[in-house]
Amino acid sequence: MTALAAMCGAAVGLGITITMMGLRGVEPPRLRRPTLRDRWEHQTRRVAAAVMAGVLVGAATGWPVGALLAAAAAVALPGLLSEGAAHAALVARIEAIASWAEMLRDTMAGAAGLEQAITSTAPIAPTPIRHEVVTLAARLGQERLTAALRAFADDVADPTCDLVVAALTLAAEHQVHRLADLLGSLAHAAREQATMRLRVEAGRARTRTSVKVIVSVTGGLAFGLAILNRTYLQPYNSPLGQLVLLAVGGMFAAAFTWLARMARPAIPERFLVGETQP
Repeated sequence: MTALAAMCGAAVGLGITITMMGLRGVEPPRLRRPTLRDRWEHQTRRVAAAVMAGVLVGAATGWPVGALLAAAAAVALPGLLSEGAAHAALVARIEAIASWAEMLRDTMAGAAGLEQAITSTAPIAPTPIRHEVVTLAARLGQERLTAALRAFADDVADPTCDLVVAALTLAAEHQVHRLADLLGSLAHAAREQATMRLRVEAGRARTRTSVKVIVSVTGGLAFGLAILNRTYLQPYNSPLGQLVLLAVGGMFAAAFTWLARMARPAIPERFLVGETQP
């Protein structure tokens, strides 16, 4: 009985931790492109949390389906409840692209060439894209400018960056006149896009808050019934009850996924995908 109480307490702590992670959005916007090691560590943490949640809930309730649903919730809920962090990172990246375009414009106004301007701005590029700009500057000594620019666009993977790269590629291949004015216009358009996304996000914030409230109330109700009124949940102990629990859990999962999709901002498609240098 003591072991069961300890496992229930651990499950409570785990549930509170996962909920607070989502409500607070603890995953900060990444300022650099995640490496393979970053992705591996992130996936390892998610799998470990899922296994722990499944084992604890399965041991406390004796429900295989409950353990499966708990593991799925441990994997999905942190990302479901922290969509705002991803949007903030997207807006920050767009603002950084606009600032870098202005840096290039101002540097080229001092009679500097395009490659020289890229190299000069690399150390002081805005933080969200500094790693990619430094990589671009390093490629200039090994590749042609157009190939390096297309690789830079793939690294940043943003439609706004594609516009800037397209302008720089045209300038490198066809000697476009008044490139500084074009970069200034692109920077202004990028800032307008960031402002528009912030306005859209203000409307989506209400839906995102509703998702967090529904998830928290539903999870708290289910946990409270499991701890305080086990007799109410006795029908789920049978095989038929487990099938019903699976159906109910599937419906809740579908509803939460639908709500999360409503709150997720639409990202425009890139137009430089698949471009290769001949």
